Amino acid sequence: MTTLTICIIIAFVIGYACIATESILEINKAAIALLMCVVCWTLFMMSPESYISGDNVLAQVSEKIQMSLGDTASTLFFLMGAMTIVEIVDSNGGFNFVRDTIKTRSKRKLMWRIAFMTFFLSAILDNLTTSIVMIMVLRKLVQERKERLIYAALVVISANSGGAFSPIGDVTTIMLWIKGVITTQGVITEIFIPSLVSMLIPAFILQYQLEGKFDKEQNLPKAQVSAFTHRQRDIIFWLGVGGLCFVPIFRSLTNLPPFMGILLVLGVLWTTTEFFHRGVHRDGEEDTMAKRVTELLSRIDLSTIMFFLGILMAVSCLEHVGVLHALGSWLDGVSNGNHYLVTGIIGVLSSIVDNVPLVAGAMGMYPVAPMGDMAVDGIFWQLLAYCAGVGGSMLIIGSAAGVVVMGLEKITFGWYMKKITWIAFAGYLAGMFTYWVEKLIF
Repeated sequence: MTTLTICIIIAFVIGYACIATESILEINKAAIALLMCVVCWTLFMMSPESYISGDNVLAQVSEKIQMSLGDTASTLFFLMGAMTIVEIVDSNGGFNFVRDTIKTRSKRKLMWRIAFMTFFLSAILDNLTTSIVMIMVLRKLVQERKERLIYAALVVISANSGGAFSPIGDVTTIMLWIKGVITTQGVITEIFIPSLVSMLIPAFILQYQLEGKFDKEQNLPKAQVSAFTHRQRDIIFWLGVGGLCFVPIFRSLTNLPPFMGILLVLGVLWTTTEFFHRGVHRDGEEDTMAKRVTELLSRIDLSTIMFFLGILMAVSCLEHVGVLHALGSWLDGVSNGNHYLVTGIIGVLSSIVDNVPLVAGAMGMYPVAPMGDMAVDGIFWQLLAYCAGVGGSMLIIGSAAGVVVMGLEKITFGWYMKKITWIAFAGYLAGMFTYWVEKLIF
């Protein structure tokens, strides 16, 4: 290992540490990720001959950067399109349907409805957006803060479990799906039951912390966030949710990259809402198309997109200098090729640090084999999708869903670790055991 390679590793580790301690440093992790990306590639360019042989070394480096950027851009455009679709549905009252569906007086019944609604909704949308929607619903339904914290914890667990079995439910599964190491049919058919078990076990345990009924029937008034009719809001909801479900089908029919399907759905949904806006006038306010587009795009979390750009490009640099391959070989040697152990450790680590670079690193460490456990839809890749997604539930800071719920409900790290961590861990292990039984039988 050359001195330059060691410097690249040190730069990555320092950047990673700063990202993990974002709340302490009070510096946005997107800024750190972008700096880390540029530093790593700059060090790479100081002596490209150390990693690339042959003529036209600089041209080869440029080609590698463009190749890495192309792979990263596919993920980023997919995420941007999906986030915009969700914003269109949310800003036009489409999620009022969810609020009306789970309304009930029974505390335990409400818990199970929230668990299943969150689980399946996060598989279609994503765990972050679903968590925000469900917390907003909970604030209307549950007034007692202590009880709402229990519901909120279950939202985190259910959102992460639901996102793990869907190719579009979590950023990590999106990455694996776009990379081509898992397929829609494979991840749904083989990870669905383990993911469901990882949600059912915690929900079963948590229900005993809630008893009785709410004082009175708690009606959810529909928020009049737009001038659209009830029918128009339902159309927007089903176009958005149905469109996201259609994306994997579109890919299988056309063999186009997944982000093309997302852009198709975005175009259809956006055009539909513009038609609905015709003839709508707000009192004392001009409702122009330019204003609507500006308001919509301003809600997209670009800092998240910048974070993924920086972290994925930095990990790509580590792959090109051979660090990830060497790390993969070392892990194989330590675990004696036990994929359950390797992915299980990755899952536990994902509760401490961000799962995006962990999965990106794993994809760089292990090549796709033509057959066996490392083949497309092999045991390793499916377990990686499950562990990286569900493992983040063990700590409140272990997933995007957990972090956003932590901020919205002011959940402390200590409360979650004391009350919820062991429950989430039990569900995590139960899901892995279920997957092992599936493979043993089928």
